[in-house]
Amino acid sequence: MPIHPTLQAVTDRIIARSGPTRTAYLARMAQARKQGPARAHLSCSGQAHTYAATGEDQDALATQDAGHLGIITAYNDMLSAHQPFEAYPAAIKEAVRTIGGTAQVAGGVPAMCDGITQGEAGMELSLFSRDAIAMGVGVALSHNVFDATVFLGVCDKIVPGLIIGAQAFGHLPAVFLPAGPMTSGISNDEKSEVRKKFAAGEIGRDELLKSEMSAYHGPGTCTFYGTANTNQMLMEFMGLHLPGSSFVTPGTDLRDALTREGAKRALSLSALGNDYTPVCEVLDEKAYANGIVGLMATGGSTNLLIHLIAMARAGGVILDWQDFADLSDVVPLIARVYPNGLADVNHFHAAGGLGYMIGQLLGAGYLHDDTKTVTGAGLGSYTSEPFLEDGALTWRDGPKDSLNEQIVRPADNPFQETGGLSRLTGNLGTGVMKVSAVATENRVIEAPARIFHDQNEAKEAFKAGELTEDVVIVVRFQGPKANGMPELHSMTPFLSIMQGRGQKVALVTDGRMSGASGKIPSAIHVVPEALDGGPIAKLRDGDIVRVDATSGTLEVLAEDFLDRDVVTADLSAYQHGTGRELFGLFRNAVTSADTGATVFGA
Repeated sequence: MPIHPTLQAVTDRIIARSGPTRTAYLARMAQARKQGPARAHLSCSGQAHTYAATGEDQDALATQDAGHLGIITAYNDMLSAHQPFEAYPAAIKEAVRTIGGTAQVAGGVPAMCDGITQGEAGMELSLFSRDAIAMGVGVALSHNVFDATVFLGVCDKIVPGLIIGAQAFGHLPAVFLPAGPMTSGISNDEKSEVRKKFAAGEIGRDELLKSEMSAYHGPGTCTFYGTANTNQMLMEFMGLHLPGSSFVTPGTDLRDALTREGAKRALSLSALGNDYTPVCEVLDEKAYANGIVGLMATGGSTNLLIHLIAMARAGGVILDWQDFADLSDVVPLIARVYPNGLADVNHFHAAGGLGYMIGQLLGAGYLHDDTKTVTGAGLGSYTSEPFLEDGALTWRDGPKDSLNEQIVRPADNPFQETGGLSRLTGNLGTGVMKVSAVATENRVIEAPARIFHDQNEAKEAFKAGELTEDVVIVVRFQGPKANGMPELHSMTPFLSIMQGRGQKVALVTDGRMSGASGKIPSAIHVVPEALDGGPIAKLRDGDIVRVDATSGTLEVLAEDFLDRDVVTADLSAYQHGTGRELFGLFRNAVTSADTGATVFGA
């Protein structure tokens, strides 16, 4: 099937735009390959330090040219998604010994949970943790003793941070090893209803906690299609997972076999063999275009509108929101996973999952098949799915038909003809909206604005009975420079109640919503942010604001609007406590949301 003309045009545009930065990046990677890794370049003392604690692997490291694998882990046992990684290093070491290799844990990186910090001060560190993770990768791999790498991470900022760090060492192969989702608990709709009842004061916290613990109940990723599971989708669409490995649950024989095979595969791609495939060649312009297509076709997390841009720039690839908008206009939405539907990721995987989707999109010309991947073949290899036959891992052709068209559909019979995200621009600036779960009748809202400088102020106004009419809630001074750009997901329950009462309601903010952004039309990531003097800082209570995801406009209908002075806000409360003071340098250095909200600049 020929490549869709819009995909080709967007890809060509990305290649042209990225020419100077991509060329310079690849030149740096070529030079890094010449300089190492070669453990012999270390002094005898340096080598002794490296090998001292490797036990049975000491002789292989000291006397043989065995491939050496670096493990970067985001393990902690507070995050359910990362708890399974505790056992991975031992399994990886054992696996690579069977092919004559060795492995060490090169280093750990922090991993925080946005679900825990929603509405709390810690959420203001969340976005910045991505770049801190990338720095952690840099420290871990700075010893320059590894021939290949594997990365253990799943959740919201962790995978993007690992990708940024991996590209700093892009001359090395990299395979990402997921942990998989927890088994399904209570339905997402049940959980949502309980949250709304709690927000309305109809039930107590004990009933809310019981419901939440029935949903989040074991090791593995949360089962809704938020940022964590969007990350896992991207790793398959971009060729860094083994095919079909994203949504295999923890603690199963198949999960263990995939982990071992991924480790061996990483070493097989090193420069010591004949299949050298560095990550800098996997993550090229076409791979990032494929990632955007996957985001649109699945209705994935809005957070990736920031992360993909930052990830790409780390490899010299320059994306912008227009690339996302143009692909969203033509890529069909062919999956519905909560919050965009009733199914969770386990149901999605059982219905055909990513392998089925990739096959459908390739067949319709919406993906580049000629990308490099860790399989050694193109993206078409990701239409297969893994099985165990007599204890041995093998892949078979994946399903050609959806097993449940309420969850995943063929490309020629989509849930909607366009992707799940919309770009909005106008005299209020530029923002984005996740529309895959927003009902058609709610995609255009025109109503008076109510201005807040903190999400807690908005929640208090709701509790006080002040928000009973049609309204556009504006929460500003929430951008990366102001306070680290926290998610505002804790507003979702009361906004849903307002919508359920029949009110027309929308959210406009220079902050973020989460990967669980749902039925409320939300123009988010608005740039320029208020602290940068963006137009959002000129809004007043009562201004009529039009949020139109159909035509892609974000406007205030006030004749004197552009002549007004921008307001300021007291941001002192965001400077200290819960580690905020440690990230002042990040707030001062961060770029705008549309350029990745990164401290690493362009």
